[in-house]
Amino acid sequence: MSKIALVDDDRNILTSVSMTLEAEGFEVETYNDGQQALDAFNKKLPDMAVLDIKMPRMDGMDLLQRLRQKTSMPVIFLTSKDDEIDEVLGLRMGADDYVKKPFSQRLLVERIRALLRRQEAVDGDLVGDTEETKVMNRGELVMDPLRHSVSWKGKDVTLTVTEFLLLQALAQRPGFVKSRDQLMDVAYDDQVYVDDRTIDSHIKRLRKKMRTADPDFSAIETLYGIGYRYNEE
Repeated sequence: MSKIALVDDDRNILTSVSMTLEAEGFEVETYNDGQQALDAFNKKLPDMAVLDIKMPRMDGMDLLQRLRQKTSMPVIFLTSKDDEIDEVLGLRMGADDYVKKPFSQRLLVERIRALLRRQEAVDGDLVGDTEETKVMNRGELVMDPLRHSVSWKGKDVTLTVTEFLLLQALAQRPGFVKSRDQLMDVAYDDQVYVDDRTIDSHIKRLRKKMRTADPDFSAIETLYGIGYRYNEE
């Protein structure tokens, strides 16, 4: 049974969403603010977290930043209707997805299931010996899907599940362009709609993380109006 942490200062959301998730077979823990959640996570991490952005004591951005220092577990942000800046910033900081308030609880459940399946896959629980699970070497890039590990020029890079899947999809065929729609298919289930901005934000975050290993990293090329291409260096 997967354990989901809900972190929101709106008690109505905590109550209604936790009831829905528990009915779907999840174990749910609820927290009223980021500091309360961080204290609990320092003792034991859940399988994934759903975080509100605007909360007292410690907001969702601060909590995510601290989480990403020690874990790549999936994180979904809950954002207000007009918080486009927060959505993009959250993705750049390492969130895997976001859902706008007011939201469909069914959609939230589907996104949670999709991210958990991807996390289980890269952990090696649901995959066999396929091209997608073999260690991949592309120039300076080494990716091990079963260990969810990435290195560039011998330096380790920590990626979220979504970032890992996008890099893997691009690097599998160097020199070939993948459209945003193709990358959406890689990163999201058919039932989950995302727009171009979401993929672009993930790619920006991915580049930033790769540049922690190499400030001159430029292997992911943007082809404006078309998509992205991985160029083997």
